Amino acid sequence: MAQMTIRLDDELADQVKTYADGMGRSVNSWVTAVLRTAIDPEFADTAAERTRGRLARAGLLAPPARPLALAPPDTAKLTTARRAAGTGTPLAEIVSDERG
Repeated sequence: MAQMTIRLDDELADQVKTYADGMGRSVNSWVTAVLRTAIDPEFADTAAERTRGRLARAGLLAPPARPLALAPPDTAKLTTARRAAGTGTPLAEIVSDERG
């Protein structure tokens, strides 16, 4: 069996240890599973999407460190903005006025 040594910054190493521990696995077991999953051939649009999809299906995708979604916009403000959209001066008219 081959061995590999990798260098990680302290923060990433701590995150890997914490996540593997939370999964009830050793760091070696978890990293090995992630690497196997990452190289298993699948079809998708990009390599990143394929890898993330594989990791998610294998239950190995770590949750994001920060929330990805923002709170939904205020409904009343959204309705007002939709009504106002497209009611300004057309760009062609602005360009024509500038050209004289």
